[in-house]
Amino acid sequence: MGQSNPPFMTGVPELLVLRLLAEREMYGYELARRIRLVTDDVIRLGEGVIYPALHGLEAAGALKARRKTVNGRTRVYYRLTSKGRRRLERLLADWERVSTGVEAVLEEPAGA
Repeated sequence: MGQSNPPFMTGVPELLVLRLLAEREMYGYELARRIRLVTDDVIRLGEGVIYPALHGLEAAGALKARRKTVNGRTRVYYRLTSKGRRRLERLLADWERVSTGVEAVLEEPAGA
């Protein structure tokens, strides 16, 4: 297994959280579990990454939180706001531009 949060992951947690919350509302642990599942355990975001990202996005108005009791436990569920959807669109465009640039370098023949 690899490193939990390599340095190149800056900004990725926010993108992943917003993308998954665009599908449906989720709570923190559920998001972390879903990210691990979808990425086949390549990306593992711990509590020290997921919760600060959620709280920051909520403070910025990108997410709305609500408390819900499930099986006797209170969970905080998050959902995207319209501001969060706009933020996701910008991050997706940025990611596409960067990944296209990296891909171009990786495909460049050596010594060309």
